[in-house]
Amino acid sequence: MIERPLQERRAVARTIDPVRYAARRLAIVDAALTRFAEDGFDRATTAAICRTAGIGSGTFFHYFPAKLDVLLAILELSTAETVAWFAAQQHRTDAAVLDDYVIHAAAGYADPRVAGFVKAVGAVMNDEQVAAALARDEAAVADGLLPWVQAAQSTGQVRVDVPAARLCAWVLVVLDGFLGRLATDTGFLAAAEQDMLLDTVRRVLAPAHR
Repeated sequence: MIERPLQERRAVARTIDPVRYAARRLAIVDAALTRFAEDGFDRATTAAICRTAGIGSGTFFHYFPAKLDVLLAILELSTAETVAWFAAQQHRTDAAVLDDYVIHAAAGYADPRVAGFVKAVGAVMNDEQVAAALARDEAAVADGLLPWVQAAQSTGQVRVDVPAARLCAWVLVVLDGFLGRLATDTGFLAAAEQDMLLDTVRRVLAPAHR
């Protein structure tokens, strides 16, 4: 048997279909989200994730060193989605973006796996990597909201007696509280409570009455 030159073999090894790679990685992430939601972080084994994804353990470890890395990937995807959502609104000039983001967030919370995943994250939120990922996710929301809150303040549509950054922080408090309730109350459903969530955020932002 005649071996190919080392350089040629390395080139073949590096040939990866990026679309297929991304799709397989996303399938693993989706399976992990299901397992974290249903089993919790500690009981969601890599073997269970592999069974849900329909892959072997070798494939899993090709994409992720450990199950914590998959959880981090889920958080990173959430952050990237938030950044992309706000970027897609840049052509707009109306303050309705603030309402639309709350509706968009509530639609994401309606995924039946969200409540369980929030619990799973809570079990490892003291991990430095998880804490950092959560901080990046929160910053993405705050940074996305800030220019829209500032614009709405300039037109009198949002209260001006509180700095824009502080208002954004309170919107995050409301959204985080909503998620926390989802995680602890099985009768609290995102779809059913979306209107109340939107009303609460509107009240936080509403111009102060004199």
